[in-house]
Amino acid sequence: MIRHLNCATLRPVYGTKIVAHCLLVERPEGLLLVDSGLGTADLADPKRLGRVWRSWMRPALDPAGTAAAQVVALGHDVGDVTDVVLTHLDLDHAGGVADFPHARVHVYDAELEAALHPRGKEHGRYLPVQWSEADWVTHRVPDDAEPWFGMDAVPTVGDDVLMVPLPGHSRGHVGVAVRDGERWVLHAGDAFYAAGELTDHTDCPRRLRAMQRILAVDDAQRVATADRLRTLVADHGDEVEVVCSHDRTQLESATADA
Repeated sequence: MIRHLNCATLRPVYGTKIVAHCLLVERPEGLLLVDSGLGTADLADPKRLGRVWRSWMRPALDPAGTAAAQVVALGHDVGDVTDVVLTHLDLDHAGGVADFPHARVHVYDAELEAALHPRGKEHGRYLPVQWSEADWVTHRVPDDAEPWFGMDAVPTVGDDVLMVPLPGHSRGHVGVAVRDGERWVLHAGDAFYAAGELTDHTDCPRRLRAMQRILAVDDAQRVATADRLRTLVADHGDEVEVVCSHDRTQLESATADA
């Protein structure tokens, strides 16, 4: 079973309220979390998020909104989370990692390398204190990988959870595909910001489009990645549901359908 959670509400200065859409996957082997939003320590000491980021993104500091709090509210224990799979290590995606100290934390190797050794505009986007104690499991697509709907992919936690490289937003940015019965849910992280972009690249608020360009480590790669996602939806939309991290309407639709 896949549950859709909001693990951070952000009210950026450009006026569009956004969310941190995470997935909680209930498996016989334990719980698996895709992205982790902001963590308990971030809300207890928001200054560590940095004055610029806080003034720009204006996070709602609600402890009940953390992934850990929601896991407990659903009747589980944080120790039931065996794996956390991250689309990337930006602070609003990796903040909850420390709340699950017994979990394996899966990341694409190029993303961990970027976070540990940032260069250029990568400086300032990562917050190592959030994940310095993580039990890392790194991944990369092998040369003999079988394509997933025409895209590169690497099995991450069994064959039902895959990393799908979606570069551009960050150096090692990936989507995380989770099998849901006969279909798949692809959490595409920050590969796009608005659901409308899956059919029309211009269907995104102007200020969000500007944000995408500013935050992308390689904007040409980001644009190419978005094109690939539009092709995926056009060709395989009946088999793959694609969601992103920050579109509030996508999250509301997913939770309403649950």
